Amino acid sequence: MSRWIVVLGVLAACTRQKPAATPKMMPMPSVQVGACGTPGQDGVMGKSPRIDHADRDLDGDGRLEAIVVDRALCTPEGNCYWNVFLGPRPGTTDCSRYVGTFAGSALETLTTRGEDNMLDVRGYWNLHGGRLLLQAYRFVRGGYQLDDALLCRRAADDKLDCAEGAGDAGHDF
Repeated sequence: MSRWIVVLGVLAACTRQKPAATPKMMPMPSVQVGACGTPGQDGVMGKSPRIDHADRDLDGDGRLEAIVVDRALCTPEGNCYWNVFLGPRPGTTDCSRYVGTFAGSALETLTTRGEDNMLDVRGYWNLHGGRLLLQAYRFVRGGYQLDDALLCRRAADDKLDCAEGAGDAGHDF
C-alpha cells in the first residue's frame, strides 16, 4: 500500500504543467515591407495556407486594402498574422505592395492616422488567464510598424484593466 503512495507521489512530481501561452516572435514574411507581393501568397504564410480576408479601407480612398490571414498558422488561442497589401494605384501598372503584418486574434481600426492618411490599427493577442497583449500599429515610411504595446487583464465586468491608457476607441474588424 505505501509503495503505491510513493509511486503516485513520484509520478505527480514528474508531470509538467502546460506552459502558459506567451507572445512568440512573428514568423518572417516572404517579402520585405514595400516590395511587390501577392495577397494570399506573400507575407506571413504557411506551406498549405487556409486563406481568409478582412479587407478594409485603411486610407479613406474608397478602395479596400487587402488584409489576408493564413488560418493554418493561427494559434490554439485564436492569434493570427494578418498581412496587409496596398493595391496598385488606378491607371498605373504598379503592383500590390506588402506593407506589414498585424498580430492578433482580433483587429481594431483606431481613429488616429499615420503617414499617407493610413489608419492606425490595434491587434489583440490572447495570452492566458484573461490577459491580452494590445499592440498598436502605425503606418510610417511606407509600412505598418509596431508603435505601442500594453499588457492588459480582463476584469470581472468584462472591461480591460491595462498598465496605462489604451488610446482611442475604434471599430472592430
